[in-house]
Amino acid sequence: MRFWILGPMEIGGDDGPAAGPDGAATPAVSYTPRAAKLRVVLAALLVRANEVVSVESLIDELWQDNPPRTATTTLQVYVSQLRKLLHSADPEHGRDTLLTRPPGYLLRLEPDRLDMTTFEELHARGRKALEAEDYASAAELQQRAIALWRGPLLSDTPHGPLLGGAAVRLTEARMTALDQRIRADLQLGRHRGLIAELQSLASEHPLREEFHAHLMVALYRTGRQAEALRTFGRVRRTLVDELAIEPGPRLQRLHRRILAGDAALLSSGGNGGAVVIGTATGTGSGGADAATPGVAEQPAFQAVTSLPAADGAFTGRDAVLAEVERLLRDAPAGTSVAITGKSGVGKTALAVEAAHRSADAFPDGRIFLDLEPDPGRPLGAADAMTRLLRRAGTQVTLPAEAQDLQDALRHLLTDRRILLVLDNATSEAQLRPLLPATAGSTALITGRRLPAGLGGVRPVVLNALDPEESLRLFDALAGPGPAAAEPAAAAEIVELCGHLPLAVHIAAAQLRARPHWTAGSLAARLRDERSRLTELQLGDLDVRGTLMVAYLDSSPAAQRAFRLLGLLPAGPFGLWAAAAVLGLEEGGAGRIVENLVDGRLLEASVHDGLRQGRYHFHELLRILAAELLAAEETPESARAATERMCEAYTQAAERADAALTPRPVTGPVAVPGPVTDHPQEWFAQEQPALVHAVRAAHAAGLWSAVLRLVDAMTGYLEAHASWADWRTTHTFGLDAARHSGDRAGEARMLRSLGDLAWQNRRLDEAADLYTRARDTAELCDDLYEYGRALVGLADLHLDNGDTAAAAALLEPALAALAAPARARGRYDALRALALLALEAEGPEAAQARFTQCLDLATALKDRRLEAYARRALRALRDPAPAAGKPTDLEVRPGIWRLRAPAPRRSPLPAPGRLAALTA
Repeated sequence: MRFWILGPMEIGGDDGPAAGPDGAATPAVSYTPRAAKLRVVLAALLVRANEVVSVESLIDELWQDNPPRTATTTLQVYVSQLRKLLHSADPEHGRDTLLTRPPGYLLRLEPDRLDMTTFEELHARGRKALEAEDYASAAELQQRAIALWRGPLLSDTPHGPLLGGAAVRLTEARMTALDQRIRADLQLGRHRGLIAELQSLASEHPLREEFHAHLMVALYRTGRQAEALRTFGRVRRTLVDELAIEPGPRLQRLHRRILAGDAALLSSGGNGGAVVIGTATGTGSGGADAATPGVAEQPAFQAVTSLPAADGAFTGRDAVLAEVERLLRDAPAGTSVAITGKSGVGKTALAVEAAHRSADAFPDGRIFLDLEPDPGRPLGAADAMTRLLRRAGTQVTLPAEAQDLQDALRHLLTDRRILLVLDNATSEAQLRPLLPATAGSTALITGRRLPAGLGGVRPVVLNALDPEESLRLFDALAGPGPAAAEPAAAAEIVELCGHLPLAVHIAAAQLRARPHWTAGSLAARLRDERSRLTELQLGDLDVRGTLMVAYLDSSPAAQRAFRLLGLLPAGPFGLWAAAAVLGLEEGGAGRIVENLVDGRLLEASVHDGLRQGRYHFHELLRILAAELLAAEETPESARAATERMCEAYTQAAERADAALTPRPVTGPVAVPGPVTDHPQEWFAQEQPALVHAVRAAHAAGLWSAVLRLVDAMTGYLEAHASWADWRTTHTFGLDAARHSGDRAGEARMLRSLGDLAWQNRRLDEAADLYTRARDTAELCDDLYEYGRALVGLADLHLDNGDTAAAAALLEPALAALAAPARARGRYDALRALALLALEAEGPEAAQARFTQCLDLATALKDRRLEAYARRALRALRDPAPAAGKPTDLEVRPGIWRLRAPAPRRSPLPAPGRLAALTA
């Protein structure tokens, strides 16, 4: 069993490793845990392999300053799950790898089983070879060490204090290994081949002087003295702009030697090593101006543009882009524009595009500043002002006091037209001193939360792309091939991405990076919700990680609410449903839900047809909530929330069903008015959610809740011929009745499924279901369902024209349904007797029975049944159809018998076939 943590975590089992690039091993079969919390525990044990890691340290790593009350128990569960995983990877020794050792746990591991320890051993050997002036061995050993890295340490795992410290230490060790390998290569005379690599490193690490020094030496040795001097000029400007310091003494000495044309620098051995800056990580020292602190007089101002390059693939957003550009051009003094929206929605891309398009409106400059360059570490206001001033070209010594810096920034902006693009703003306190207060200059702000506490901010809320825009973006990024070849698959991909620009970018990048994939194969990989966020990850582009930023930025209460709300069905939900899941009153639930909306973890649907506020998750955030629920919420908590949710939907459905068919509802019902005011609309709106609640209750083993909810839905599903949901819910209901031993419920579900089969013309199935319903009802003395099942069997006989068999069933059915409490079933028996009378005796006999139906429906106050009886009576009074013309008869509400009349004296046609047609 082997472990890889220099990059995303990977675990390989007995299947053995496969050789990767540069000899690095990667697992043939991965056992990496999917749950983030499990990866955190395992990662903490791996970076401290063969050492005891205390329970306290692991709890800090998992939850930092906000551990749950059950932290120790939850950690024990995680350790147990890890032991099972390790056993799967190595059935012989896996469980013995993770040991309990007071005060915590120990992961026992041979050094060659972990890429981190292999790296450290190769790096140490390379350093010794360099000290011994064995440059060939040093270069080879350090190159092997560097090749083990596949990305940042544990790039797919959240970092707490322990992993954060390890990441800093190992990242620095990697940089040192790279520095020592380059030093050895320079001593071996490989300077010409190093130039391209060093140019890339100097650009990637602009503050590490050693890489600039190596590049200067390599350029000088290849006869490019001017370029070596320009390299010094660039690093000097960077250090002055970013940190207000001059390069360190060593780099300055190297600069002077190149200026002087020092011939000793041309030698690869001996003196060559002395010119290369050592492995210390400082950025230099000295060079600070000794003038008195304050705002010094600035040289003549020159327009400056400090923007990221325009994105050539930017597409869509035409209307919102035009709005942002208009707001920027017409910004009155003291106002700014704020683009807000969820993580990954493309706020930065839109801001940069708008800044480029508005160039002519800001001739004195456009300056971009990321206010949170490292996630979770926003810049302070003083640091942000210093960086803005440096990027504007300020060369003088800057003051240390915040008020002096603010004065300097205002002095810079006064009487000029400058656009400040302030990306990733985190708070009003951070923004307030940065915003221009005079006419001409303005700020374009991006951030998840609207800085509502600042005056003069004009907001632009950015939502996901519309389907056409997201498809255009996918086409532009993936190239015309995939989308043109499989347009339906491309449309499905952007739909599965939730039309989120970041997700669409990653999906397109997946196809570019893997030419052997097709749009169809990528769509298939994205369909599984359990792995969709994992699939939407490529290199440093990671949808899950981006969405997690907003989650981690929330309070513990908001985080828990986000997780629990993931239990709710996809699509909009009411505040009453959220309150039930959270176990709060609607007022408290409303406050925390609005907090999630402010943090862009939830979206407000504002108003719907029932005039009540509703909310919904973006699809990818809903999947994230479900992941976090499984990883961080206890099973007991999740089950209790599921039970509350199902009870709320059950009570609401019972209230709506009672409004459609008035009858008593037991127990308190705390649901909104629209349920009773507009029950039909409420059922239509909530039908997917109700089906979801049935599934959730069944999965949680809440058998009584399943049956109650299915019973409340039956009338609506039957009346609206919702056959698929009818079958799904009642199949779950039948299974719940059997699990709970509820014979009456079992009979009820069988009879209703029989009605469904009869309507769908599956007559053999209907006969079997009605027969089983009758037998089950007889076993538990349920006369109501017994009578209803007999009526169903009679309908089948009437369908076949067997009036004698139907009559033999309907008389005992009517007797079983005689009690007043069984009036709804007695109506059904009278309806079937009316049809029997029509077949056997004629319209007058049928009219008497249908009149009984009308009287009973009126007493029940059931408008649907009353309307059916009136239609039947009207049909009986109509004259007979012309010879040969088909006639139809409504045999159940909304179900019609289609027949061709026979040429006989009776106005009744011959028995024929039933067709299930919805009225």
